[in-house]
Amino acid sequence: MARIVFVGAGNVELVRRVLSDLFLASSLRGRLEVVLHDDDPAHLATAEALVRALDAEAGSAAVVTACPDRRRALDGADFVISYVDRGGFTASLRDFEIPRRYGLRQTIGDTIGVGGIFRGLRAIPFFVELGREMAELCPDAWLLSCSDPMAMIGWAVEEATTFERFAGVCHAVCDTHAYLADLVGRDLDEVTFLSAGLNHQSFVLRFEAGGRSLYPELDALLAADPDLGRHVRTEMYRRFGHYPTQSSEHAAEYVPWFMRHAEETERLGVQMEEYLRRLGQDMHAYEETRRALSAGRPQLIRWQHQEPAAAAILATLTGREKEVYVNVRNRGLIGNLPEGCCVEVPATVDAMGIHPRPVGDLPIQLVALHRTFLNVVELTVRAVLDGDRRHVHHAAMLDPNTAATLPLPAIEAMCDELIDAHGELLPEAIRR
Repeated sequence: MARIVFVGAGNVELVRRVLSDLFLASSLRGRLEVVLHDDDPAHLATAEALVRALDAEAGSAAVVTACPDRRRALDGADFVISYVDRGGFTASLRDFEIPRRYGLRQTIGDTIGVGGIFRGLRAIPFFVELGREMAELCPDAWLLSCSDPMAMIGWAVEEATTFERFAGVCHAVCDTHAYLADLVGRDLDEVTFLSAGLNHQSFVLRFEAGGRSLYPELDALLAADPDLGRHVRTEMYRRFGHYPTQSSEHAAEYVPWFMRHAEETERLGVQMEEYLRRLGQDMHAYEETRRALSAGRPQLIRWQHQEPAAAAILATLTGREKEVYVNVRNRGLIGNLPEGCCVEVPATVDAMGIHPRPVGDLPIQLVALHRTFLNVVELTVRAVLDGDRRHVHHAAMLDPNTAATLPLPAIEAMCDELIDAHGELLPEAIRR
């Protein structure tokens, strides 16, 4: 049996999406052991009830265990799927409220920016510890991380531990491919795509059908429909020549040109503090799941596109080759980005595992954007791994949106206030 461990099983929507795909695969019937771990006993109990309901509904004959002890859960794992948000809603609220008082506007705040920096400061120590435990207890397992900020977590885990089987998995690339194919009136399997870059800042390098670029068709659609062009993604595409794979809400806060200009965010429909609304929806969805379980309502879902973590597991267990986009350490995968950073590239997944594919050099204008992004990522990683509070300030000072909005004294004061507010959620060396 394949031992699949969920760390952070309280994210019941992720558990539902992944296991719906796996439990509905007839070739895996009777072959899955699902182990659930979460630090919150109530969330763990809800996750267990959900998985047992999914198993009964699909007839998948899985072995299901709820395990409060993380080390015991990890022991002998084949796959570990993680989603962890340390501090939860309260910490995220601080990430928005304190910068707002300084005049800094954010949308999602989970990748770079001040919100991404502090999310990274909370997440990196957890994932470094998880990586060390996996190196000891299940060194041959794959850690399929769904947690943000992915570029920071992936870099830190592979630098600070001996564990090397980290693969961050995210919807952004496959969702963008489906969106673009639909926009130009093609079935997804008719279109050839190649995308690469950094998590939440990758770009579509190839967008073709029958050996011919579909970008001219996209250009014609944008020219004919002004509303279609009023998005940050479209603004970025027009100037940089390749379509971004991340939503406009995300993309707006990674660059200096939008967030500080209210007229631009209004013109382009950028929603301020969008992430807090999404967290509210997630909490509502969790309560809906509990009510649905109590009422005995069906729980399985059937998605048009597989959950990336499930796609990787299915390809490995069945041997049916699949392309999955992953975030892994750059070992010659993108030639003109730094070795060792965490990059997003296509991978071939088969019975032997996950095989990231080199994509060569990226266009220089995209690399320039990525270098700016990586300044924030690297300095946040160094703040944690070196225990250096000054690098928290440096990361914020070099963040494009923050630097475009605030002077240096305000950036430093804001970071210090956030450090004090988050308290023990942050590494002790940074709190000094």
